[in-house]
Amino acid sequence: MSAVPASLVKELRERTGAGVMECRTALEDAKGDLTRAVELLKQRGLAKAEKKAGRVTSEGVIVSYIHGNPGRIGALLELNCETDFVARTDRFIRLAKDLAMQVAATGPSYLRKEDVPAEVLTQVEDGRADEFLKEACLLEQPFIKDPSRTVDSLIKEAIAVLGENIVVRRFCRYQLGETPEVLSPKS
Repeated sequence: MSAVPASLVKELRERTGAGVMECRTALEDAKGDLTRAVELLKQRGLAKAEKKAGRVTSEGVIVSYIHGNPGRIGALLELNCETDFVARTDRFIRLAKDLAMQVAATGPSYLRKEDVPAEVLTQVEDGRADEFLKEACLLEQPFIKDPSRTVDSLIKEAIAVLGENIVVRRFCRYQLGETPEVLSPKS
């Protein structure tokens, strides 16, 4: 397929947020199949995310989410990126707010599975370790707005679209009557 219709490129951009040339190339490689082009962009995006993983992330935002009125549950979350330009984009801020809502709704105890102490894992019943990690680790959880995706894959998609490394630095969940614990990854 040599010439991809502009309407297909536009539709793919709206679905994925990827750049014009990336969309055009994906559609050419997929021979005009929109579904296949989305898959190609996801695969390429994950590869980009892996390449950017080591970059320093010193910019970003701290967001809050309060559930209900009056609020009985809330969360604070720090999401970092490489530049203040990306930190100010609607997509980045929306991602941060969605992640804060995820923390408030699910109450994860750890950021990633590597943060779970060995003594905690030994207390988990045989055969339930994977299930425990999906509940206890923010990055392993199914995204509450789309359970077919994990929080980690959501962040990797944002890395692919925004072109910078993105890292959840720390989060804290508050519930009326409970003592909060600030959770951040081990450095």
